[in-house]
Amino acid sequence: MDNSLPILPTISTSFIVLSAVTVAIGWNLIRQKKIEAHKKTMFVAAVFALVFFLIYAARTVFIGNTSFGGPDDVKIYYTLFLVFHILLATISAVFGIVTLLTGYTNKLSKHRKLGPITSIIWFFTAITGVAVYLLLYVFYKGGETTSVIKAILGF
Repeated sequence: MDNSLPILPTISTSFIVLSAVTVAIGWNLIRQKKIEAHKKTMFVAAVFALVFFLIYAARTVFIGNTSFGGPDDVKIYYTLFLVFHILLATISAVFGIVTLLTGYTNKLSKHRKLGPITSIIWFFTAITGVAVYLLLYVFYKGGETTSVIKAILGF
């Protein structure tokens, strides 16, 4: 029996975690008024998030997505949770880009308002992303690897 974890999802999920940790560090740095360190750290956090996305997108295009392999009576809850995660991820990506742009273009009033909101949304995105990974590959054995539509909707 093969108990190993799939390499690409494990690597990409690690980048989600790295991104969330660096966002937390960046948030702490700006609270200490360490502006340059904050900028560099948030840039690194964005790079980690981008690396996650690139790995995920490449895997989706070239390999497909893994469907839920757990019990049928849990599948509806998993699917609802996955849809919630996808919505959060989409919202956090948009907020993240806007927040980075307001910071780099010195629209600091907007940036100060958006930053904490964006960070909190990203933390929830990262947590739900790790939960999706755990449900797909750790708590239950992943189902078949197939197209995104089939993996999410089951048909």
